[in-house]
Amino acid sequence: MLTVLVVALGSALQAVPIDLLRLLIGALLLIFGLQWLRKGIRRVSANGLRGMGRRDATAERVPASGVDWTAFVLSMRGVLLEGLEVAFIVISVGLAAQALASASFGAALAFVVIVGAGLLARRWVERVPRSALQLVVGTLLSSFGTFWSVEGLGVSWPGNDLAILVLVGWYLLTALASIELVRLHARRPTLEKVSL
Repeated sequence: MLTVLVVALGSALQAVPIDLLRLLIGALLLIFGLQWLRKGIRRVSANGLRGMGRRDATAERVPASGVDWTAFVLSMRGVLLEGLEVAFIVISVGLAAQALASASFGAALAFVVIVGAGLLARRWVERVPRSALQLVVGTLLSSFGTFWSVEGLGVSWPGNDLAILVLVGWYLLTALASIELVRLHARRPTLEKVSL
């Protein structure tokens, strides 16, 4: 999709308002991220950080085999936003330096490196417990969604991109506190029965 956009629009891509894209995609990432975070909190509070084991595909509404469309759409949206930013940078720098071919080659090489790293890490990621993965993905999506949404509104973050780390910490601490609250709430009826 990015290749088609860059080829079709070329230098006209600079005219697309990046703030509008950040706001829309950031809001979507935040919505989906909070949903993943909620699922991760529920799963960890109930089961801890156990391994994946056998999963009941119907209970999770994910096909036993095939494509997880939620994961596909979330990944596409996040990568599309980052990719558009890279395309803007490549086109801007390439046109300013009159070296669009060199800038494009550098972007293509970076793409190959990232795909290679993803393929190498695939087996490791598959062994991560689903509950932990949902917490991490929910935390990251919520953090990036918050960051981009606020930037899309024209507000600058203190520390610029370092604010993302603060947001990750905030969402992670909130998730851990929520896990403890859910566990405490789940144990409460048992404690009340014992006291009676």
